[in-house]
Amino acid sequence: MENLKKNPLSLQLNDEDFAPASNDEKKSLVVKRESVNFWKDGMRRLRNNKIAMVSLVVILLIAFMAYVLPSFWPYSYEQQIKGSNNLAPFEYSAAEQKLIDQGENVFPLILGTDRMGRDVAVRGMRGTRGSLSVGLLASVLVLLIGANYGAISAFAGGRIDKIMMRHTAILYTNPDLLLLNLQAMALKA
Repeated sequence: MENLKKNPLSLQLNDEDFAPASNDEKKSLVVKRESVNFWKDGMRRLRNNKIAMVSLVVILLIAFMAYVLPSFWPYSYEQQIKGSNNLAPFEYSAAEQKLIDQGENVFPLILGTDRMGRDVAVRGMRGTRGSLSVGLLASVLVLLIGANYGAISAFAGGRIDKIMMRHTAILYTNPDLLLLNLQAMALKA
């Protein structure tokens, strides 16, 4: 049997193909790199994604403008500047122009003022703070409620899991039903 020549096109394997690897072969397969945990891997992927990094910078700038900058802004949220009603961006009132002519520094109204003489920039920053706070709070609540609901469903399993998942499916259809009703009303008119 050993005297038979093996056909080169045959897929038959030799016994040597199944021999244990030598120590030199084992060492050649070792790849040395730093062990990476879940958070390090996530941060590495985030740093490599340019769009995500630009978005992160924009979000941090918006958060800085909403939470930190109003405390250093020279005008307050409710302060009314007399004689500065309906000013355009970087426009000065007569009183401010008089102070500038006397050589004093006057902080410009970057976005102008509203009809009551309040600085629009600081009011926008405070409004952004409220919107961001509501969004963050809603996200945290959804995370807490969803994680607990899912954990209860997974832990209970069986029939309770099926009932809870059907309830979730019904809740997911509500926005679609609302949109369908709005489309139906719009097409009737």
